[in-house]
Amino acid sequence: MASEITVAGAGIFGLSCAWELLCRGQPVRVVERAHIGAGSSGGHVGALAPHAPENWNAKKQVQLDALIAAESWWAKVADAGGVDPGYARTGRIQPVPPGAEGRMAERIAGARIHWPEWAVMEMTDAPDAALVPASASGLWLVDRLTARINPRRACAALAAAIRAKGGEVAEGITTDGPAIWATGAAGLADFGGGGVKGQSALLEYAAPDAPQVFADALHIVPHGDGTVAIGSTSERDVTDLATDGQLEALIAQARAICPALRDASVIDRWAGIRPRARSRAPIIGAWPGRPGDYVANGGFKIGLAMAPACAGMLADLILDGRDTIPDGFRPPEPD
Repeated sequence: MASEITVAGAGIFGLSCAWELLCRGQPVRVVERAHIGAGSSGGHVGALAPHAPENWNAKKQVQLDALIAAESWWAKVADAGGVDPGYARTGRIQPVPPGAEGRMAERIAGARIHWPEWAVMEMTDAPDAALVPASASGLWLVDRLTARINPRRACAALAAAIRAKGGEVAEGITTDGPAIWATGAAGLADFGGGGVKGQSALLEYAAPDAPQVFADALHIVPHGDGTVAIGSTSERDVTDLATDGQLEALIAQARAICPALRDASVIDRWAGIRPRARSRAPIIGAWPGRPGDYVANGGFKIGLAMAPACAGMLADLILDGRDTIPDGFRPPEPD
């Protein structure tokens, strides 16, 4: 039997890497110094939203491939461990700003080129959705590619699947390596990255099949359990991890965007640090100068969507010696 690989970090990146390796026959052990989903993977939002389809690049292609594969990938996780990760491809609705019709038409044309045919993007003046954001232009942009997961449930589902397949997930444990290092913002310090504080909230409002809303840089994501997540702030000050007035302003903003949420109760508030690499792309690959160590980090705003694809690329490298990692994703020389 192959020797066991250690994964440090039980967030979405670490757990996805462990699951991918297990699925390919590689024994794994996940160690987490706190608890499953303790970092940025413990938030609420869970938007698996595509990049804008214009100005296409390698990062957008990787994310698109991950979004297309997500339905079957998460179904396999759910089947293995018996825990629902809250995945659903429900689409997205965005208000079109006045005067932006031409830019949105270019975006729609880009989607026709780069997205699969079923992932329709179109403008409409009559959206059919439970949560419709206000639109000064009277137009909305909708797509069918956008999906969602419940971040906390997704981490729990991955941990259950790993354990059901014979892997180990140990909480309250650290390691000195060698390992796959998926340790969030703290683990990016060696590579010139860091963290951005985010705050989010969970509202009690049942619209489980409704498209998610993106308006004024705010995600409003209905989940399958009768809740709606809203977030997130982006704050440079990472010394205070308490929720504060910025989150209350975000809640008020969400209610103004979607009046249907005006009376929805806030049932949970969250603040955490999202890992952001210097390049803003994930960092995936061998750790320079440290044989046997690998990095899987830096998901920032797209980590939930990209984690399965990044896990697959790292498994290709470790198990097969096959390098499928885009140049912009490789770990830089440590500072």
